[in-house]
Amino acid sequence: MNGLIPEAYAQAGAPAGSQLAPLLMMVLFIVIFYFLLIRPQQKKAKEHQAMLGRLAAGDEVVTAGGILGRVVEVGDTFTTIEIADGVRIKIQKYQITSLMPKGTLKGA
Repeated sequence: MNGLIPEAYAQAGAPAGSQLAPLLMMVLFIVIFYFLLIRPQQKKAKEHQAMLGRLAAGDEVVTAGGILGRVVEVGDTFTTIEIADGVRIKIQKYQITSLMPKGTLKGA
């Protein structure tokens, strides 16, 4: 029956190991969150910035809204894409989510 009731350390104080356990657990959680959540997100953001830096006229892209088009003009913050013959729209550059292989637009 003694196994179900924790011992009281009123006079002697808690053992030294149990004072560090919560601190070590917090550090462990921070390390796990860093490697499982934060680091992959930073890597993905860095790859997206590099892709936007390589963006050039003639590239076929997909926007965050799912619009497929060909880049006509690239600016610092805005990009003009042609989504059909003679139909051009100006979008924010960071809304471009991915580059498509050449020739994708002709098949669409």
